[in-house]
Amino acid sequence: MEFCATPPVHGSLCRLYNHAADFCYKLPDHVSFEEGAMLEPLSVAVYTCQRGEVQVGSKVLIFGAGPIGLLCLLVAKTRGASSVAITDIDDYRLAVAKEYGADHVIKVSTNDSQALAQTIAAEMGGQPDVSLECSGVDSSFVTAIYATRSGGAVVLVGRGSLNVDVPIVNAAVREVDIRGVFRYCNNYPQALAMVASGQIDTKRLITHSFTLEESLQAFQTANSRESRAIKVMINCSQ
Repeated sequence: MEFCATPPVHGSLCRLYNHAADFCYKLPDHVSFEEGAMLEPLSVAVYTCQRGEVQVGSKVLIFGAGPIGLLCLLVAKTRGASSVAITDIDDYRLAVAKEYGADHVIKVSTNDSQALAQTIAAEMGGQPDVSLECSGVDSSFVTAIYATRSGGAVVLVGRGSLNVDVPIVNAAVREVDIRGVFRYCNNYPQALAMVASGQIDTKRLITHSFTLEESLQAFQTANSRESRAIKVMINCSQ
């Protein structure tokens, strides 16, 4: 498999890019190129909620209020989730999540996964049906297992350490399924339909825009907590 910007394959930071036609989707006239670029992370969120079987009435817990976590929040709401909680260490991102419709926002201030799981259950009024780990932090994976109800599911989106010490027996005896996500699987059409129909507004996640010549500044902005960046866009047109 080849994927842009995954070594040894180069990325697409250039004026023109020759892309395989089979993987191109025509944007309706009212969908901008910026919204088109957001279909990639949105497709990850669509696939994540699909893998977690998020449906009408689901109680959903999301770890990490970054771009993927926020998009999972929007998709979960679109799929009918009755309650969505999201965790993060950053007050600003939690405020953004609340603005985007999160029912509960929980600031992580402890490394005690079991204690945090209890806090989450108390905040949500019970354990979630599915937990979506979008932070890539090892301790969040552990917390997700403890936090999810028996018979529920944990979906791993973020990538942390190659080897993680997790309470696998706890998951096994409570029949908590652990499911992986590798980007997406044929989800672009659904993501595009969500944007084109107005179900999901991805434009509000784009907080910063730069030209191609300003790419270094764009990456520095995305890496800086002080910038309060959610999604940084690089415009490669003339």
